[in-house]
Amino acid sequence: MRTLDPALAAHLASGATTLCHAWRVTRRDGVVLGFTDHDRDLVVDGLALKAASGIAGSESTCAAGLAVTGAELSGALSADALDPQDLAAGLYDGAGVDLLLVNWQEPSQHLLLRRGTIGEVRCEDGVFTAEIRALSDALNQARGRLLSAACDADLGDARCGVDLAGPAHCATAVVAAVEGALRLRVTGLSAFAAGAFARGRARISTGANAGFVTEVKAHLVDAEGVVLRLWQRPPSAMAAGDAIALTVGCDKHFSTCRDRFANALNFRGFPHMPGNDFIITVAIPGEGGYDGTLRG
Repeated sequence: MRTLDPALAAHLASGATTLCHAWRVTRRDGVVLGFTDHDRDLVVDGLALKAASGIAGSESTCAAGLAVTGAELSGALSADALDPQDLAAGLYDGAGVDLLLVNWQEPSQHLLLRRGTIGEVRCEDGVFTAEIRALSDALNQARGRLLSAACDADLGDARCGVDLAGPAHCATAVVAAVEGALRLRVTGLSAFAAGAFARGRARISTGANAGFVTEVKAHLVDAEGVVLRLWQRPPSAMAAGDAIALTVGCDKHFSTCRDRFANALNFRGFPHMPGNDFIITVAIPGEGGYDGTLRG
């Protein structure tokens, strides 16, 4: 049972309340931000809650089961609210969010209503909408190992064992031309076959996006050279001369682990496990040694 502060309980029972909502956002890097839908700034537990951010919340929903429930937080992208570059860099992915009920006349009187994490974030025309997932959503995430034909280790981790620092598995590319927000023509990868860096890791080393990390969607080779397509748009525009540190990728297949990385002993999948099609397989008389006789 939730216990209310006596002063706040008395205020709620008075019949004439001065209440507003506030949100306390804690990023994974430790930065804490505060927002409120009140018309002036407030201070709660030493944290300044900004009122001029234009941020508002939707209705909060709860339901039985483990489906994603919660609320949404929306507002204008700005340096005073959610900086678009920080948002694009993934600094708010998985951030914790506390929903507070605050007496704006006496901010010391406040109540924690709900706690969750930021899930999907959508941006359009300078406005963001962030999904706030309830804590119960963590119970809906896969934990432990799953039986599948594909490997469930990350290339280069302790379970995989492949040394990604070797010259056969890493390289530095330099942007020669920017052909789109996610499409870069690069130099420095002529020694690698097409597709070697697909599903690999790309860390931008220089330029406005230095430190930004994303996955490589495609590694293509055409008549004009090498093209990299990224999965995630960098926070700022890329420029010719920017350097990118790359590590190779893996499609998680046993044949790739065996033939490309010579690492079959560390393969963390079950390549010989029958799939769903095995269940519906029908035995045909005269094939595979079956003579049509039913035996008990």
